[in-house]
Amino acid sequence: MPRWKTGVTAGLASIAALTMIATAAGPAIADTAPDQSTDPAMAKYADQKLAWSDCGFELAVPTECALLTVPRDWAEPASGVDLQVQVSRVVATGEDGSQGIVLTNPGGPGGQGTDLPAMIAELQPDLNARYDLLGMDPRGTGRLDPFGEEADQMLTCDVPITRLPQGPQDARDRSAKSIKEHQQVPQAIAEACQSRAITPYITTWQTAHDMDLLRQLFGAEKLNYIGYSYGSWLGAKYASMFPERAGRMVLDSSVDWQGRLMADFEDFPRMGQRQIDDVFLPWANRLIPEVFGETVTEAKAAIERGREIAGEAGIDGDSYDSLFVGNGSQDGWVITLLVLGSLIDEDALAELGSLPKEGRSLLDHVSKERFGVPASKLTAKLVISKNLGQPEVQEDYVKAPLTRFAVACGDQPTESTEWYQRLSDQQGPRYPYYGWAYGLSEVCGPWTDEPRHELPTLPESVRDNVLLVQGEFDPQTAYEQAMAAVDQAPGVNVVRVDDSPFHGQYAIQGNYCVDGVVNNFLINNSATDNAICSSVPLPLEEKVFPTDGPVDDYLDGHGHGQDRGGSLLKIVDDTVARLLGKRISVLNGPGAMAVTR
Repeated sequence: MPRWKTGVTAGLASIAALTMIATAAGPAIADTAPDQSTDPAMAKYADQKLAWSDCGFELAVPTECALLTVPRDWAEPASGVDLQVQVSRVVATGEDGSQGIVLTNPGGPGGQGTDLPAMIAELQPDLNARYDLLGMDPRGTGRLDPFGEEADQMLTCDVPITRLPQGPQDARDRSAKSIKEHQQVPQAIAEACQSRAITPYITTWQTAHDMDLLRQLFGAEKLNYIGYSYGSWLGAKYASMFPERAGRMVLDSSVDWQGRLMADFEDFPRMGQRQIDDVFLPWANRLIPEVFGETVTEAKAAIERGREIAGEAGIDGDSYDSLFVGNGSQDGWVITLLVLGSLIDEDALAELGSLPKEGRSLLDHVSKERFGVPASKLTAKLVISKNLGQPEVQEDYVKAPLTRFAVACGDQPTESTEWYQRLSDQQGPRYPYYGWAYGLSEVCGPWTDEPRHELPTLPESVRDNVLLVQGEFDPQTAYEQAMAAVDQAPGVNVVRVDDSPFHGQYAIQGNYCVDGVVNNFLINNSATDNAICSSVPLPLEEKVFPTDGPVDDYLDGHGHGQDRGGSLLKIVDDTVARLLGKRISVLNGPGAMAVTR
């Protein structure tokens, strides 16, 4: 029997759907880092020379990498062993040379970013003509030599399989036994992560100081920035901590960086359910009515039939429901469509043969990539044998990414396990795809370490330097979370993307309106207040189907802009954009195990 069908799956599904104990941490303190320009202890960091060389991975755009040495603790740089983080650069290509630097970040927390500059440079050559594009594997995600980690290997918390529940798990089962077993998973992860001596130093506060050191070594007066998802939090906190050094800051698919970071994760059930109900299921109705029917109600019934079929084949309920969690990329939509179609009525997949050539090509490409066969050959048996396209685990330990939890639970005070259980009770009936599971799986509930530093909010002086870009039906950073930050920071520039259900907008979706506004902001220093762009068509479709949502209040009677944006049937053939979109979505999911959709 495959390992994923055993009781270990219970813990893995809970983890995938999320996705020395620091007793000295103490209470939060203010920013007390020494001044890099005057403190003698900082000289060895500020005077270092970055040794640029080959990155060790192939990219279409020439990229150099180097190791940046940083103190373990910026509050006490003389204490502890130094860390090294890997950084990268793509040199400006314009004849006039570089007009500055743009640091990029893919989010997470926990996303390695050294390949991101090359991807953005390939997709947005006009930006690279003007700027050196920089990337960073933030502390906790890449090379940390003093702790014996291999290069390019993220820090992990090793969770023994024996600490995880045994037997299939379904968070819709509200028995005391089920709830207790679900809560075993975050408890085991929290204990494993907090047992690592490095954990208290993997925070946004520390990484923001690393970023400013990189700026200083480049001799740049200002740090310009593009950050996706959690990267919006990181960028906003950098600008809040170093307002005089913050240049143009693009915050794409934004959390509420004026409030609580954890509020975004806590909102996953609601925003995900809305995206599924309002956009994904009508799309499935249009594409395969033979499977999903012609209404959302019929589609929901079909999904429940698929859940029963999966359960009879040994797939636990939590694993099935995770298909609908954090589904913010084009690839994620296609994979979910293929999995559901093959489970519910595999013969109906043949009906997709009527799609345009580009659509069939995309289906086959994604199906081969995940399941090894073209879409027309995909069967329920094969999908089940591949664990619905999710990773199988054979080791004795589950490796949970430390950075995701060290940052999320260490940046600010956390709520309790009991609080999250009550949240599960409240959200489950309203948002069944993830509402039952989320509150029982949140690692920050049993987290006991107190934050070491307070993070400031964005001052008025830099708000005009900030551009926020947000999709209307983003299932991973809610539109409402982003607008809560805007409400608390009057003066920031905003681009709302009407009808978009995806996570990550700039350089990913082929949206000429979004890309134009962002490039104008970065290249020409042109502020844009309350701009609205239309979404591009959904995967396998050639036009936008307008959907009522919160952006409609800003349309000023002009209606949905169906004619704006590019045709996604053409965009999806751009492998770089497609892979970047998938990566941004996966990195910024709620879970520990980064299920690759």
